[in-house]
Amino acid sequence: MKTFGKKTWVIAEGYIPSYSNGPEPEFTSHETACILNTSNQKAEVEITIFFTDKDPIGPYKVEVGAQRTKHLRFNDLKDPEPVPRDTDYACVIKSNIPVVVQHTRLDSRQAENALLTTIAYSE
Repeated sequence: MKTFGKKTWVIAEGYIPSYSNGPEPEFTSHETACILNTSNQKAEVEITIFFTDKDPIGPYKVEVGAQRTKHLRFNDLKDPEPVPRDTDYACVIKSNIPVVVQHTRLDSRQAENALLTTIAYSE
């Protein structure tokens, strides 16, 4: 299989609401980085979060197995610290090998859910 992707990706928009409407975990408001690794080796990924008014946090370290995908909820990132809720942020995602990244948000603050998805910017 051909290897697709880039080693650096940027998501310029992020926001996790502090509350949700509907059953958890399916309808918990969240941001997700969908990471696809089509190569024959494990991807070692680092994520750094940037803010409007404070220093960046990270890197958060995750692995994506060879020829696998990982749907990583930013809500679940804990180390070095949880991603704050109700706060605008952006992120840079770096991998040791080429991967593809797509960004998705579920905003379930209202009963009428909103889902947003976009491909991240690659460098």
